[in-house]
Amino acid sequence: MKIRHLRYFIIAICLIATGCSTTKNIPEGSYLLDNIEIQTDNNVRTSTELISFIRQQPNSSLPILGKVRLKTYNLAGSDSSWVNRTMRNLGETPVLFNPSSAIFSANQLKKELVNLGYHQAEVDTVMRVKRNKVSLDYNIKTGKPYIVRNYTYAAADTAIARIMTRVPLPPMIKSGDRFDMNLLEDERARIGNTIMRNAGYYTFSKEFVFFRADTTDIDHQVDLYMDIHMPKDSTSYPRYKINNVTVLSGVYNMNNRPDSVRRRMALDTVQYRNMTIIRGKNKFLRNSTIARNTLIRKGQNYSDLAFSRTYEAFSSIGAIQQANISFEPEPSDSLRLMNATIMLLPANTHWFQANLDGTNSAGDIGIAPSVSYKHQNLFNGGEVWNITLKGAYEFIMGDNSNSSMLSQNFYEYGAETGITFPQFLFPWIKKEWREQPSAATKISVGLTNQNRPEYQRQFFNASINYNWVSRSRRYAHSLDFIDVNYVRMPWASEEFKEEYLDEEKNPLLSASYKNQLITRTGYSISISNKRNLSSRNPHTYLIKGSFEVAGAVPRLISTINDTKPNDSGSKEFMGVAYAEYLKTTGAYTRTFNNSTKHSLAYHFEFGFAYPYGNSKVLPFERRFFGGGANGVRGWSTRSLGPGAYRPSAGEGANFVNQTGDIKFGASIESRHKISEMIEIAGFVDPGDVWTIHNYENQSGGQFKINDFYKEIGIAYGLGLRFDLGFLLLRLDTGAQAYDPSQKMSERIVIHKPAFSRMAWHFGIGYPF
Repeated sequence: MKIRHLRYFIIAICLIATGCSTTKNIPEGSYLLDNIEIQTDNNVRTSTELISFIRQQPNSSLPILGKVRLKTYNLAGSDSSWVNRTMRNLGETPVLFNPSSAIFSANQLKKELVNLGYHQAEVDTVMRVKRNKVSLDYNIKTGKPYIVRNYTYAAADTAIARIMTRVPLPPMIKSGDRFDMNLLEDERARIGNTIMRNAGYYTFSKEFVFFRADTTDIDHQVDLYMDIHMPKDSTSYPRYKINNVTVLSGVYNMNNRPDSVRRRMALDTVQYRNMTIIRGKNKFLRNSTIARNTLIRKGQNYSDLAFSRTYEAFSSIGAIQQANISFEPEPSDSLRLMNATIMLLPANTHWFQANLDGTNSAGDIGIAPSVSYKHQNLFNGGEVWNITLKGAYEFIMGDNSNSSMLSQNFYEYGAETGITFPQFLFPWIKKEWREQPSAATKISVGLTNQNRPEYQRQFFNASINYNWVSRSRRYAHSLDFIDVNYVRMPWASEEFKEEYLDEEKNPLLSASYKNQLITRTGYSISISNKRNLSSRNPHTYLIKGSFEVAGAVPRLISTINDTKPNDSGSKEFMGVAYAEYLKTTGAYTRTFNNSTKHSLAYHFEFGFAYPYGNSKVLPFERRFFGGGANGVRGWSTRSLGPGAYRPSAGEGANFVNQTGDIKFGASIESRHKISEMIEIAGFVDPGDVWTIHNYENQSGGQFKINDFYKEIGIAYGLGLRFDLGFLLLRLDTGAQAYDPSQKMSERIVIHKPAFSRMAWHFGIGYPF
């Protein structure tokens, strides 16, 4: 689209957004609450955090466009026609200023400031009236805060006092902290929920914890004492140990059933690892599987953590439809013993699924049918076996008489199967490591056959993968112990070989289509604090890292066997040249949850890969690419970079040339909730990819320390998200601001908007 057409489109949108007054339906003598601002004399909290304490909020507003929903409401007529009803439902009724709500809001702000430790805070409300609109300013003077000087445990219960001094978990409150009620609430939760209920105190609650504050003769300093409300009928709280652990495997709760009914059910009872396992006719889980996932053990103190981990472990097994855990004190309890009952109900073992997907790749229409079968309990241990048969056919639009590989219809078919074991399968490994509930081993194989008029290609893959999560759920690990990919081209037409596989004309494409073996080993880790948030730190972070090496095993074997290089100078393993490279990636994401309606997130990522030995070029599937829904969103997938590379007019196969060995990406995104389900975002994305070597067909793509920063593409844009609770749908529109593929004097393109410099992306979940 021409630039002037885009300008007309933008002008039309602006006219719609500004074409109606926001005060059209304001009654005489009333005022529209137009805006609210909160000003503080220090950084106690941002206005976005304090805004939730304002009782009356103005109408929602979008960046640039303003109060679109209010304007939509005002556009509706007074009659009850369908059009007017629809516009009123889509819009938002005007918020009329209420002086009582303003006074109440000021009092709420003052109470919150007192909770934050500012006991002498003052809130001054300033009302600004312009025509029939009101803007409110809440000016806050916090004064000097109260600071915790000393924090002391002073529990009268000696057993609890002893536990508190031995727990390695540090307190949420320390000397020098502001006397913040939110920190006190976090400390109550730490003591009551995290410590006491994991030390056997089944009946304990955080409500039993209280604090005494002493400010006598101390200038804005507090001596804080933690204490416990003692029970009325005792001098101490009961501490329970687990006595009997009973697992009902495939049996519904047997309470209130006559003995004759129980006998007819043909129940089978066994003792295994200090637990009683009761089964019906459906023996769907082995004893070892039940014991491995049961963290509630006889003789241990009651623990909320053991309860939650046991529930999570069983709930993650697909063969289990429902897991329930209950506790009851021992009837003749003189030692404060607790009996645990775990009820496991079986799910459907067999799953069949048939899909028929439609595809659209750059305007080329296709279909992709698939049939899958899954067995969720193959060996009665929660093992999952799946097999998928798949196919695809793509109709290439254009002149089929053209011999170009991009103008021919093609089809492919294949099969893949795998088994996932809910434990580590590895010899000589410790039993406690092998049987930890969070571990999984996946063994998979697959074969795909791709047929085009110009060639036939076959892909074979096999892998063994291990996954496990730390007990705190903070660290997640994945180890690709062995991942083998074998790609071969049994047939290709002479025309295709001459046009695309000539090493002098297109060395990258030629290398990508060679028969080769990729044997890789890789490890990745992710670290997150999402399970450990508090009022002190409500913000989340996610760190990811990975490393992989390819060709180590074939190199070792060929070296031992003294294998000679072939005519191309590459060593072979079982008659096939193998790839050799090193690759590492890293990413850091930080999200600041400023309020329930606003968050700010930023993201950095890097990648580096180095081909060596047999490989002059990294395998195509393992190279980095720029653009896309999770990259620099002003470019479509694989259309940015490498470096300052620019495809020649009419040049084909750019999907191969627009890849690299080094990657840098970043993003900053401001997210605003306008309703419970709808969120808008504004973002800026810089990034690009580069090559290590100066490849002939990627002119300008090599990484150079003095020039790379001039070749970082920059995009900006807006996004719309729909939060369905279980799923987040995302639509992002990105526009190019700095295009490194242009001449140096023409790279700044932010002032030249055009649809050709924009990209639309649909995704699931946040981009990072």
